[in-house]
Amino acid sequence: MAVAATLAACGGGNGGSYSALPPVAAAQPQPPAPSEDPCESLTGTALSGGTVTGAQSVVAGDYTPPNIAPGEPSPLTGLPDFCRVTVTMKPSPDSNVGVEVWLPKTNWNGRFLGTGNGGPAGAITYYTGLREGLIRGFAVANTDLGTARDITTREGHPEQWVDFGNRATREMTVAGKAIVNAYYNAPPKYSYFQGCSTGGQQALTNAQRYPNDYDGLIVGAPGNNRTHLHMSFIWHHKAFNEPGATLTPGKAKMVMSKSIAACVGKDGGAPTDTFLTDPRQCNFDPDTLPRCTTGNGDDCLTDPQLTALKKAYAGPTNPRTGEQIYGGLPFGAEGLLYGPVEQAASWWPAAQFYQFYWVFGKGFDYKAFDFDHDVDTVDDRLAPLVNANSPDLSAFKARGGKLLMYSGLQDPGAPYHDALNYYERVVKAQGGNLAATQEHFRYYLVPGMGHCSGLDGGNGGTEFGQPYSAVVPSSAKGDILIQMTEWVEKQKAPEEIIGTSYTPSGQIATQRPICVYPKLPTYQGGDATKASSFACKDAPRGNAPAPSDRYLN
Repeated sequence: MAVAATLAACGGGNGGSYSALPPVAAAQPQPPAPSEDPCESLTGTALSGGTVTGAQSVVAGDYTPPNIAPGEPSPLTGLPDFCRVTVTMKPSPDSNVGVEVWLPKTNWNGRFLGTGNGGPAGAITYYTGLREGLIRGFAVANTDLGTARDITTREGHPEQWVDFGNRATREMTVAGKAIVNAYYNAPPKYSYFQGCSTGGQQALTNAQRYPNDYDGLIVGAPGNNRTHLHMSFIWHHKAFNEPGATLTPGKAKMVMSKSIAACVGKDGGAPTDTFLTDPRQCNFDPDTLPRCTTGNGDDCLTDPQLTALKKAYAGPTNPRTGEQIYGGLPFGAEGLLYGPVEQAASWWPAAQFYQFYWVFGKGFDYKAFDFDHDVDTVDDRLAPLVNANSPDLSAFKARGGKLLMYSGLQDPGAPYHDALNYYERVVKAQGGNLAATQEHFRYYLVPGMGHCSGLDGGNGGTEFGQPYSAVVPSSAKGDILIQMTEWVEKQKAPEEIIGTSYTPSGQIATQRPICVYPKLPTYQGGDATKASSFACKDAPRGNAPAPSDRYLN
């Protein structure tokens, strides 16, 4: 889901301080002196299933990659000297997986960082992937997942569906580590992966399918229940495109303000919050929204608009059996990016219905989609390839792997309830012992956070060094990547992480603890902009809309 529009909404973030990670060992090998630099000599290096197509030295400062996607922030600023390596992997005759690996020329910290993509991919993610890892001293890699810029054209290419769903990330990982070894004459001591949205799906896929690839995985707003998530996109698009049902941005903001006002301060948060701390505890009734008696202004809803909104809250169901296919729109997320306004837009089908073009061909008509039999058809073809719903993480746990997963509680694009339910299924699969699961897998619910970042979702502190964060933080306590390395390398399990919201000039505006599930930050009184005014307190577990078991394939 996360794409260039999210980046623009973050308000930049190319500058600012960042948390440098020390080398993992005093004797960690470093690349040769510049006169012996082997960067360019990597070109043409044969890899298992692929080739290094280019390698170039890039001097410190600003850099704009030649094939950067439209809308992605550029130039990338504050970069160190590095070796940029481009790779093409062909795990099947019909595959064309693009990979880039960026290698710091000095001060490599001895670690490898795989990074996730967003939405349908189709291009390397530079700003939220490669840059963020490089400036922290990682050898870092990213892949375009083997999809074209127009992903809807991949019908008739099932091997490319496999690449998108799981294989391209594995190819990137294997190739990236081989290139690290070739350049530094040493393998990475530790390997990590971080991604949000599609990147979160990539992370969970690796934990389930390739448990030995990474020591630690950071999973943001995962789109791992991929086929059913996109069925919810059809559901919402249909609902808000019924005659007279479309919401203007002003109407969506009005609805959001009303749903928040109905529950704010009653769910553990501060009474001055502009978001909900726990939308599960909100019993907002959409029938209380103001109705349009005359005209159609932004301060009221028409009957068709209210009907569509109720459908969005309910989420898609099987019309024959009544089974839930996927959860609905969370309260407090109605006016945020990837909410009802975007999901009703004319460009939405081309961006988000690609799986259905793959299965049904170019003539696919979303209006005729059957939420009974067509769901089964799509799942039969694609669920084994693109979904990552298995709660069996036993192999990843056995090898000592660690997982940190987070969801924005105001995310309309990949709503929190699906990740929350996945986490509870993992706990159940591990004998129902939450404490035992937390020894290797911890989950965070982030109040006020939209899709992958704060956006305009609230003032509570939603930046913590995650992909799509506006600023890479200077505090280890507020940096989820540093928290992960501490857990893996020093066995220091993270408790609360400090989330921050920044002013336009990059100064700290507010801070709030982000708590290990099932805890949430509870207001204790005092200045609500200070993290010290909140304490992590237990909240109810579960209590989120869950799909029927048949839609967890």
